[in-house]
Amino acid sequence: MDNFFEQNMRTLSLCNRELFSRLTACNASINRYTFSQSRTGKIVPSLVNPLHSMVDPEKEAQRMVSTISDDTGFLVFLGLGGGFVPEAALALTAAQITVIDFNIDGIAGLFRSKDYTHLLSNSRFSLLADSSVDEIKSFILEQYRPAIHGGIKVIPLRARIEADVSKFEAAAAAIEEAIGNIAADYSVQAHFGSRWFSNIIRNIKAAEKSAKAAAKEKIFPPVKEAAIAAAGPSLDQQMPLLAEYKSRQVFIISCDTALPALLYRGIKPDAVVSIDCQHISYYHFLGCDTRNVPLFLDIASPPLLSSLSPSAHFFSSGHPLAVYISQWWRQLPAVDTSGGNVTYACLSLAHNLGAQRITAFGADFSYTGARTYARGTYIYPFFEKKQNRLSPMESLFSAFLYRSPFLPSENKNCNETAQLRFYRQKFEEKAAAMNAEITAAPGGGAPVNLSRKKTHNAAPVPFAAGKARITGGEFLEQYCGKIAALPAAGSLETSGDNNYFQNLSAEDRQIFFTLLPGMAALKHRNPKLKTQELIEEIKRLSMSEIVRVAAV
Repeated sequence: MDNFFEQNMRTLSLCNRELFSRLTACNASINRYTFSQSRTGKIVPSLVNPLHSMVDPEKEAQRMVSTISDDTGFLVFLGLGGGFVPEAALALTAAQITVIDFNIDGIAGLFRSKDYTHLLSNSRFSLLADSSVDEIKSFILEQYRPAIHGGIKVIPLRARIEADVSKFEAAAAAIEEAIGNIAADYSVQAHFGSRWFSNIIRNIKAAEKSAKAAAKEKIFPPVKEAAIAAAGPSLDQQMPLLAEYKSRQVFIISCDTALPALLYRGIKPDAVVSIDCQHISYYHFLGCDTRNVPLFLDIASPPLLSSLSPSAHFFSSGHPLAVYISQWWRQLPAVDTSGGNVTYACLSLAHNLGAQRITAFGADFSYTGARTYARGTYIYPFFEKKQNRLSPMESLFSAFLYRSPFLPSENKNCNETAQLRFYRQKFEEKAAAMNAEITAAPGGGAPVNLSRKKTHNAAPVPFAAGKARITGGEFLEQYCGKIAALPAAGSLETSGDNNYFQNLSAEDRQIFFTLLPGMAALKHRNPKLKTQELIEEIKRLSMSEIVRVAAV
């Protein structure tokens, strides 16, 4: 048995030093498991009951794996046991395999009982031992990539789980939460991944111009007090108070949706934020004089927006390509947009600009008085042009209002949807994590809890852009060349295309990571594409897009 332990530890020392160190310090002699031979001569561990079949554990494992769908490329096993099921999964599928188990002394005892080197040495295999809920969630968030892996499945080893029910239930809940977050993010990528890439590539030249402009003058001094103007219906009644704030020289940050409503009432904001990559963003600016209004734009915004103002400032909201641009071409300021809506982004910008007092206007996060937006916003002229005798404005507004089911609400005059409630909760979480004093102007929207829970030490991240290292054209040429240099799918020594990402070099992995949102969009349009085809096609499409932009 000691020979088995030495073999397993030697292999583990090469592929997982952290777990190797922990197992070295534990007591491998504790008899948590008992061991018996199956009829086929395989060693089967037992707790209260045997963890596997005592007749033929390998055949049992193969039957279990044979029920897994072919499009499931990420498997999580709860419980290691004798390793028969993950071993069968490695042999019969191309999936990425993760095993979660608890009790480090017990795992050491398993390593004394048999040879696990065939599992530990496989690049598609990962073992999480005594990991916390946060560690498990982080692992799934970092490793599971739907565009590459397809589906994910959690498979429990029943007899093992019964001995540590609470721990495995917590692990399963962490996995489910991570999958929910990934699914939401993947859904957004599937719809907007191609547009993000196209917009970012086209915004390189505009970002280069804004870099030169920013080098000439320091535009924004620190902001002490800020007001955020969102586009909820309550903004109408709050306009007099917002005008008063403007007269007191309070720094006003407007959502792009609220901009026309403010300008119509003679309130010129000090900054406008836009994060939507869709062309509908243009409607927020139609008929608006933005020549003297600084625009804060996500680098993935529609390219035309930057031409609407000589004061266009690009920021990164965390898209992999934007992160790559910041590292290798020009440092872009970071603005947190994880709340999923522009009001949240405005709050983030106010924080980055150093505001200590922030008041939110029009932040209803609901439909009040059977209205969706404040008057003067894009939706009114948009529906006015779209209406006809068979579909008047009233019916268009009604269809827009009732397009999503309402949730129960304490305020009868306020209608919430699941998405709007999510936005409100994220806004509340962001506010609670800031040191600034944040309040909401009185209105009829959903109540927003802005009570400060504690004082935070985290300082705001200044909104500051770096200098470009090379020209935008040179950067695009280099980036295109690095995409072309990525290994062909199937050319690496892997046990399947699902392992392509893990077997790339560090530099190639960073390049490939910038293509993942586009892969999600491509997979959404062509669900029958296999992973190898998907990888090669997204490389081809991305390079073609860069060549088209560079030629302009």
